[in-house]
Amino acid sequence: MKSSKISPEFILIAFGILVAAAIGIFYITYNPVSAPTKISGSDMQTNEQIASYSIGHNIGNQVKAEKEVFKVDLPLLLKGLDDAFNEIDSPLSGEQITEAFEHIQKLSEAKKAKEGEAALALNVAYLAENGKKDGVTTTASGLQYEVITKGSGTEKPLATHQVKTHYHGTLTNGTVFDSSVERGEPITFPVNGVIKGWIEALQLMVVGDKWRLTVPSELAYGAQAQGQIPANSVLIFEVELIEIIK
Repeated sequence: MKSSKISPEFILIAFGILVAAAIGIFYITYNPVSAPTKISGSDMQTNEQIASYSIGHNIGNQVKAEKEVFKVDLPLLLKGLDDAFNEIDSPLSGEQITEAFEHIQKLSEAKKAKEGEAALALNVAYLAENGKKDGVTTTASGLQYEVITKGSGTEKPLATHQVKTHYHGTLTNGTVFDSSVERGEPITFPVNGVIKGWIEALQLMVVGDKWRLTVPSELAYGAQAQGQIPANSVLIFEVELIEIIK
């Protein structure tokens, strides 16, 4: 799976577009001093008020995620919003902004690298323990599987086939990151169009099989985080092979 690096300029532009949209659609006069410290749903009577609060709340949620990377100066953030609302030009140069975002990006990358190293160590230990369990088979690649239900089929899919499956994917801590079972609808896809661990496992299964797969990070997404999946994560799937489509 290919991924692209998000530049500091892109982050700034995306954030600017979000704020600009808020200004363009719902222009309000913001006064930090008079803003209420607490607010309830009943305080917002119009769609414009509800939308204005929701935009601010969404921006807050996005900025909150950065607290783990650097100390967000909330008064300055609010001042920036206030200046934008009042059409006051930023006192910062493009070079200053670019330098600041490049610095923050480096901090973010360093944090992710440190977390990835810690996750890798934990997951190596997890795989070692899981491989000792009764019924768990470890293949030459490091893939681990356990047969939950043995199917009655005799044919195994090839890499060139499509398959219909039901699956439930979690992290080692039980966090669900994807599940056709929860969506209530099986999914069809080419065998060679998924992660390496699945490609290997599917070609070992027959129709009706239901296996629990423990997929090492190098057979999944490796050091690349994917949505709810942190870097270097071991992934656990319960996979049922429903049909082979040639």
